[in-house]
Amino acid sequence: MRTTGRSKRSALLPARMPRGSGQERQASIIAAAADLFATNGFNGTTTREIARHAGISEALVFKYFPTKRALYAAILAEKVPVSPLLAAVEEAARKRDDERVFTLIASHRIRRTSDPSFLRLLLFSALEGHELSDMFFRNQHRVFYDYLAGYIGQRVKEGAFRQVDPLLAARAFMGMLVHHRLLHEIFRVPAHRVPDESVWNYVTLFLDGLRANRAGRKAGQCRS
Repeated sequence: MRTTGRSKRSALLPARMPRGSGQERQASIIAAAADLFATNGFNGTTTREIARHAGISEALVFKYFPTKRALYAAILAEKVPVSPLLAAVEEAARKRDDERVFTLIASHRIRRTSDPSFLRLLLFSALEGHELSDMFFRNQHRVFYDYLAGYIGQRVKEGAFRQVDPLLAARAFMGMLVHHRLLHEIFRVPAHRVPDESVWNYVTLFLDGLRANRAGRKAGQCRS
């Protein structure tokens, strides 16, 4: 039986991506690109490989993402959505709920559903001097450094926190979270606590050292 050109093109598309399902195709491209970048790096990945991995034609990759920068931005938007987190952090900050501010940020980094491939992707981008690394830090800097440092600085002025350098304190807190993920996602060190318990311990440890009146948890208390 002779097949038309249209039928041939349709046969090339996997069943999970029916004709006209633009959002599914975009999601498939983003997932394929992120997976390949995290495995092979940016220099070792081509658009042809991305298309093959996504089960579509290379032309469709360029249709949905005309430039590589558009694809990188889409990966960031998919992997690390910031707006909902920032809104929740700002609300907690207005209430001066220190524990919730730090817990929200820590839980965003350490959670059961965290994507280990994204950390590999970021490491590749930094080591290869790729623009995704710059895009990520510009995109995330507001919440994880600038905003947190500003909040710590405000609490220092109010007398709630000790006299510390706000930016260094913010970096110290984020450093704990990043090191946690490096240990478990890159070096494969088995975790001895579930994410919620790890977050609670990190936040408690940090705030007990930061608060001016030491009004945190009792020394030695640890969630089991």
